[in-house]
Amino acid sequence: MLNSLSALQLDYIRLWFLVQHSLTSFYKIHKHYTNLAKATQPDQVEIWQKLGIHKNHIQRLQDFHLPESQLQFERCIDLIQKHSDFVLLQEDAHYPQQLLPYADKPPILFGQGDAHTLLQPQIAIVGSRKPSNHGRQIAYDFAYYLSEKGFYISSGLAQGIDEAAHQGALQHKRTIAVMGTGLEQTYPPQHQQLRQQIIAKGGTVITEFLPGTLPLQQHFPRRNRIVSALSLGVIVAEAALKSGSLITAKWAAEQGKLIFAIPGHIYSEHHQGCHQLIREGAILIDHPDQVIEDLALPTQWQNRLQLEQTNPPSPTKIELPAHLTPLYNQLDWVGQPIDEIVAKQQLDVATLTGQLMELELLGLCMQQAGLYLRCRPGK
Repeated sequence: MLNSLSALQLDYIRLWFLVQHSLTSFYKIHKHYTNLAKATQPDQVEIWQKLGIHKNHIQRLQDFHLPESQLQFERCIDLIQKHSDFVLLQEDAHYPQQLLPYADKPPILFGQGDAHTLLQPQIAIVGSRKPSNHGRQIAYDFAYYLSEKGFYISSGLAQGIDEAAHQGALQHKRTIAVMGTGLEQTYPPQHQQLRQQIIAKGGTVITEFLPGTLPLQQHFPRRNRIVSALSLGVIVAEAALKSGSLITAKWAAEQGKLIFAIPGHIYSEHHQGCHQLIREGAILIDHPDQVIEDLALPTQWQNRLQLEQTNPPSPTKIELPAHLTPLYNQLDWVGQPIDEIVAKQQLDVATLTGQLMELELLGLCMQQAGLYLRCRPGK
């Protein structure tokens, strides 16, 4: 539960409320106004019209001063504060950096649980909502193995493969659920206990949708783009030809992510979607180690995880100095050249090099093949 929201968070939520989750309208308005609070004033209708904002959104702006609209917004804010443990804006240091390169990134995320898990290395596991028993077991086993190796497993909290993946990763307390509704509800309702387990065991549940958002069909493809964007790669464990998980694979391909597909019997309807993905270029896998190998993750990082499993580190957690937080949060698990980091951090090379060295001494950063990447901190 949140005690309060900042002025900037309220500005974001107000605009998000008026444009009803429209990414196109939100970013047009966000780009035009240096002060987002001004964007939602009643006298801005003409500006919105010039920006080409949809007439429905303009009408909502015109009606926003009415008592009924104000009451709806106040209820929305109350529900956000009641059901959210955190609200992340795209400007925030703790906003997932892996989402930032995409034009359709969610401008705001509402979440429950530990927000820091969103910055951890993730692999998505998706698939059919009505899988075979074999497919369900495979999703569980892959999630169990990869979470044991230190990865967080991301999925959509749906029935079937999503559910099995979350359950497998829960055994090592490493899973993230992305929802297609507001935080005040769970879809499907029978996964309320699973959701509570994810939060209780150090995981995270997030959504870009405001309270009151129903589980409509068009919301789940939007959710899928976040699942894939957060992850280093996407595993399709089992899917029929018309499975919604193929939409996730499509998003992953457009985002430049690796797509992995687990094959099955050639006469099985449950696997025709996976076979189609393989024909289109997805990587065929039959063991989770192949995922780690094909992602080409740093050998040092993998070795560090294996050492931690046999020799657990001291429970003392490394405190990250405040001046290093923006830089550490920008680093990812793949690696970035120093020129790219300089451009994003807007620091001179000497200062940036010094900060990178500080992170290396703390064991939070490493350099490999000319790229700087994040290390997993001791816990």
